[in-house]
This record gives sequence, structure tokens and C-alpha cells, in this order.
Amino acid sequence: MATEQRKRKPKQLPVVGWREWVSLPDLGVGTVRAKIDTGARTAALHAFGLETFERDGVTFARFAVHPDHKRPGPAVVTEAPIVDERRIKSSSGAAEDRFVIATKIAIGPHAFGAQITLTRRDEMGFPMLLGRQTIRKRFLVDPGRSYVLGSPPGEDKT
Repeated sequence: MATEQRKRKPKQLPVVGWREWVSLPDLGVGTVRAKIDTGARTAALHAFGLETFERDGVTFARFAVHPDHKRPGPAVVTEAPIVDERRIKSSSGAAEDRFVIATKIAIGPHAFGAQITLTRRDEMGFPMLLGRQTIRKRFLVDPGRSYVLGSPPGEDKT
């Protein structure tokens, strides 16, 4: 007698667009424009004025963040423990050593912990990039939509 295989219903994942507004509540950063990039492996945050220091035997990074460099405003100065240092290769093939922090990311009503590399993204269109490790098993990406889980500050969702 053949045993019946039970088909598992796939978990319904929330949909995000190719760009979303995210917040980093543990860092005191209200909203940041983020590009959802399935071609990138890790998450990256534009951080400047980066310095390291020790507190109780733990190495921390202190850095500044401009939540939306297209809408200039005051920078948020924050700090977080460094959990790793990784060599990251950019899409152009250039390698860079980056500090890694662990923090909470919130996208719309969804919040979760993730690791983020700190780097200068002055020339990039988005101060934050969410790679496939960050969104894996959490979201489906609709590349034809933007801001599915939240409107940009001061604008209506369309």
C-alpha cells in the first residue's frame, strides 16, 4: 500500500516592491529608502563618519546615517556593536572590507533581526540595500511595484 504524501501548503509571504521604506528602530532611524536587490547577497547601509570604540570589552561602530540623501535633512548619529567584518565584492568587482552590525529592520508591519554591512553609498541611488539573505523566506519581490508596504513620508501610496 502506497503511503500518501502530505503536500505542505506554501507559506504565504508578504509582497514587497523593488524599493521600500524601511526603519531601523534600534538605531533610532525612522525611515530609510531601501532598494530590494535579489542580486546582492547582504544588506548594506550608507554610513559616514564611521569610527570604532570599545565598551565593556565589545567593539562598537559609531556612524551617521542620512535617511534619504535625496531629501537632505539632519543626519542620525548612532552606534551598534560590530558582530563581524567581511570582505564584500561589489557588482563592479571591487572588494571592500566592511563592518557588520546586527539590528532590527522594519518594513511596514514586519520587523525582524538582520545583519547589515556599513559602507559609503554616496554615489548610489539608495542609502540602503536589502540583499537576498535579508529578504529570504520573509518576502516575495514584485519588481514592477514600489513602496508596497508603506508610502514615502509625506506622500500618498499610489
